[in-house]
Amino acid sequence: MALTLAHINTAPLAEAAALLDGLYEHSPWIAEAALAQRPFRSLAHLKHMMARRVHDAGHEAQLALIRAHPELAGKAMVSQSLTAESTNEQSKAGLTNCSPDEFEKIQALNAAYNAKFGFPFILAVRGPRGTGLTRQQIISTFERRLAHHPDFELAESLRNIHRIAELRLNDKFGVEPLLGNQVWDWQEALGAFSDPGYIEQGQLTVTYLTDAHRSAAAMISQAMRDSGFDEVTIDAVGNVVGRYQASKPGAKTLMTGSHYDTVRNGGKYDGRLGIFTPIACVAELSRQGKRLPFDFEVIGFAEEEGQRYKATFLGSGALIGQFNPAWLEQKDADGISMREAMQHAGLPATLEAIKALQRNPSDYLGFVEVHIEQGPVLNELDIPLGIVTSINGGVRYLCEVTGMASHAGTTPMNSRRDAAVAVAELALYIEQRAARDGDSVGTIGILNVPGGSINVVPGRCQFTLDLRAPNDVQRNALVSDVLAELAAICERRGVAHTAEETMRAAAAPSAPAWQQRWDAAVDSLGVPRYAMTSGAGHDAMKLHEVMPQAMLFVRGQNSGISHNPLESTTSDDIDLAVQAFQHLLTQLATETS
Repeated sequence: MALTLAHINTAPLAEAAALLDGLYEHSPWIAEAALAQRPFRSLAHLKHMMARRVHDAGHEAQLALIRAHPELAGKAMVSQSLTAESTNEQSKAGLTNCSPDEFEKIQALNAAYNAKFGFPFILAVRGPRGTGLTRQQIISTFERRLAHHPDFELAESLRNIHRIAELRLNDKFGVEPLLGNQVWDWQEALGAFSDPGYIEQGQLTVTYLTDAHRSAAAMISQAMRDSGFDEVTIDAVGNVVGRYQASKPGAKTLMTGSHYDTVRNGGKYDGRLGIFTPIACVAELSRQGKRLPFDFEVIGFAEEEGQRYKATFLGSGALIGQFNPAWLEQKDADGISMREAMQHAGLPATLEAIKALQRNPSDYLGFVEVHIEQGPVLNELDIPLGIVTSINGGVRYLCEVTGMASHAGTTPMNSRRDAAVAVAELALYIEQRAARDGDSVGTIGILNVPGGSINVVPGRCQFTLDLRAPNDVQRNALVSDVLAELAAICERRGVAHTAEETMRAAAAPSAPAWQQRWDAAVDSLGVPRYAMTSGAGHDAMKLHEVMPQAMLFVRGQNSGISHNPLESTTSDDIDLAVQAFQHLLTQLATETS
């Protein structure tokens, strides 16, 4: 018989500890310490409390926990001395059926890893879906993580230990993240479509109106129909629009969604998580025969990344009347204009049809968006969900410093007019200045010495500036200080500079009422409420211009890396996001009835 949370909350300490035994390998102290925090509001709350006890225990206790784990396909497996839990996990991953070459490879990796880090390699071999990684995935992950810095790898080991404990806890309680699994499976299916030149290499790239993009739109449309949406269409710019009608006609609409295009060689969750999470909510509403007192519009935006054409936020921008007619004549790297791409995709490719997409803000309650965090913050805090307070405003510049190219061997250090060193000094200033705010960021993402040579003092240095902050006043102060410092550095070093602004986007603070709804939704799950800014831009920034908006972040795996094939999350965290969205819909239904 499966455990219940009520039993854990009310049982004597020794009994409750015994019931939770085996979650953390040979480390019963973690569950015992967490039990001091009873009562637990949910399994997610219990998981978080155990993770925090590990965090608070300190370095030596963390090392001991890692070292309590067996090697993968190691001596303990061969001698059959693994715990029952580890035996089950390694068997399901097929590690007991390694070929001789695979076994030899893993042993060599074990030896190299232990020699470098001083503890065994830890991997949640059941994976982010809980159904198990392949042996090749395990070996590839092993090889990748062997290159990590020791401090980073210790943290990554602990995160995998927490994932192992999470899956074991699910088993003890007989729970399965069914809606999270469904969203996971949809995203895996969508990840099968990729542009030519990338799909052959096993890479995910879906750019605007390619055949892969159109296949992705068709798959999203089918998922909407299968989930019970009343209307599903692909509009004049390629957005996939699904509507779940209100219980009564004439009601206002809640809009949600995100984008389904990707960066080149990107991940499976950026944007797409925000499409499938609300689709799962509609699937449940339809299954239960329930209607909301408002229309629910879920949109898969066709373009957000600006990878094929210079038209970032094209999909969401068209809904607020921001479509530049000149975009239709833009050509991609192959010389295909956007108009031609639209016609190939069966879209009308006329300004009239595109202008007709503009929404009347008075018809809408607001816009909400679920998105993978795309950063390490939630992962480092062992928190599954984050409530976004604002999307950072940003300014970008294309800059150049001009000094004097000269012989690297004959020009004394105090006589140089080195353009690259001037930019290097600015980079260090940006790092310090942004850190002073606490939540501002600044990046020199491109740095180039045209015609540079190993034995020539750089006479020119081209570079970019990307400066962001959660509100425009703070951002403007950062920009002003950085540009002033650039001028001062160049004056002191006797070099010239130019700075051309190429992009300016206003910050998008979350509407207080909608942020509070996300806050209440997260709180209902029994997990910590954590407020944070978004450093990345999102479709919500565009809708923010005409209606209230607020976002919910979902923790990413692999230290939250994004715009990368390693981008990932777990079906358990996705399930929490679906539950949070369901709570928001229920709360809004109560408010608007």
